[in-house]
Amino acid sequence: MSSIFVFDAYGTLLDVHAAIARCRTEAGPEADRLSEIWRTKQLEYSWTLTLAGHYVDFWTLTQRALDYALARVPTVDKALKARLLDAYFTLDAFPDALPTLRALKAKGHKTGILSNGSPPMLKAAVEAAGLAADLDAVLSVDGLKMFKPRPEVYALATGHFKCAASDVTFVSSNRWDVMGATAFGFSAYWINRAKMPDEYPDFAPQQILHDLNGLAAVV
Repeated sequence: MSSIFVFDAYGTLLDVHAAIARCRTEAGPEADRLSEIWRTKQLEYSWTLTLAGHYVDFWTLTQRALDYALARVPTVDKALKARLLDAYFTLDAFPDALPTLRALKAKGHKTGILSNGSPPMLKAAVEAAGLAADLDAVLSVDGLKMFKPRPEVYALATGHFKCAASDVTFVSSNRWDVMGATAFGFSAYWINRAKMPDEYPDFAPQQILHDLNGLAAVV
């Protein structure tokens, strides 16, 4: 087991659906559908722009994705847009996030985040969730101007920690992110909170866990 643990932020440490949860009553019965479309489009825009050789920061993509989701789900009041976007800066951490980071730090491991998120998004969310003190690094793709799963993104972690890829354990709830990390040479753990079927058989994770508590147990 390596001494460096690098986490994806959104969906792994931070609950991306916490924003809609705070507006669920006002959003109505299609609140969850809106949130799923918002998240799907947020990621899709990052992939397609990177494939096309272009870059727009993740905050802008988050806003555009919400505009699309609101257009697709017209039953949700568009007046909620500002509240939903504001909530993205203070997303709730999953209950197992902080205990896991603290357990790793207590064992002498280094910890970090490697995220598509723009620096202001990550700084605000990490501080609001109370995670900052237990992270050695919060790394954003913004300086690189491309998104995961490009290998150059994962190299941000090895560059920061001045280590080999094999020295890093990467942790993500996104199977495509685990694929990218594994292809780069990280030992990757897939936190399969949603109990999704496995994908990318050529890039298997080191282990599949249902939550971060399982990670703390194996290290």
